Amino acid sequence: MQKRVLIITGMHRSGTSLITQWLSKCGLQTGEKLVPGGHGNVEGHFEDIEFLKMHEEILADHNLPKTGLTVEHVAQFTLYEREKLKSIIKVKQQLYDQWGWKDPRTCLFLDVYKELLPDACYLVILRDYQSVVSSLLRREFKWVENRYMARKYFSRLVWTKFRRGRRMVQFYNDHATEYLKVWIAYNQDILKCIETLPRDAFVVVNYSMLKDEDEQVFEYLKDKWNLVLKYSRFKDIFKENLIGPDVAFEQYINDKTLITQAIKLQAKLKEYMLTD
Repeated sequence: MQKRVLIITGMHRSGTSLITQWLSKCGLQTGEKLVPGGHGNVEGHFEDIEFLKMHEEILADHNLPKTGLTVEHVAQFTLYEREKLKSIIKVKQQLYDQWGWKDPRTCLFLDVYKELLPDACYLVILRDYQSVVSSLLRREFKWVENRYMARKYFSRLVWTKFRRGRRMVQFYNDHATEYLKVWIAYNQDILKCIETLPRDAFVVVNYSMLKDEDEQVFEYLKDKWNLVLKYSRFKDIFKENLIGPDVAFEQYINDKTLITQAIKLQAKLKEYMLTD
C-alpha cells in the first residue's frame, strides 16, 4: 500500500484545529500526542507536539517569534534542522500507512516539506482575512484583559468601567496592520506552493462549507487520495457559539493597499476551492 501523507495547512485562526479534529474523528492519524485545549481553542488545538516543538525550535533559533506570527522567513535551514525533520517524518512513515499533521507554522516551511515529502497531499484551509484578523485581535486582547481581571475588585472595576475601551482601541491600532500582514504572508506562501503542485495534489476548503458539504470533502479524500477513512459528521463537532463576531478593524489600517492586496489574494485562492 502506498504511503499517504496529508499536510493540513492554513493561517492561524482559520479553522485548522476544527477540521483536524474532524479528520481525526474520521480515522486519520494526526499525532500520537496532541496539544490540549487552552485559551483561544477550548476544544483542543489538535497539533502534533513533535512537529509543533520542532517548528517553534526552528523559529526561535532564527530569532523569529515561536508563535509563527511573523512575515519573516527562515532564510536557510541548518543541517540539524533538516535532519531532525527528516527523522520525525521517517518514524511516522514507518509507523503508519496514512497520516498527517496540522500546525499553522507549517505554512512558513512549505518549500522544505515539499522537498521532504514530494508525494504528500495538501488540505488547504482558507478563512477570509476579516475573520482571521478579528479572531487574532480578540484572542490576543483577551490576554491583556485577563491580567487585569486577575487583580483585586477595585482594579477590576476600574478596568471594566474606564480603561478597557481605551486599551482595546489602542491594542487594535497597534496590532491590526501586523495581523493583516501575517495573513497575507501566510496565504502568499500557500498560493506559491500550490501553484507548483499537480492539481490533484491539493484542495482548498473552509469550515463554513463543511457545515453543509462535509460528505463532498470526505469523498474527495477517499476517492482522489485513497485515504481509508470512516465518515463522521462535521456538524457533530462544529459549535457555532465558539465563532466570535468580526471586528471593524479596517479603520485601524492606515495603508489601505494592504486590504486591496488581501482581497485579491483571497479571490485567487478561492478559485481553487473544492466544488462539484
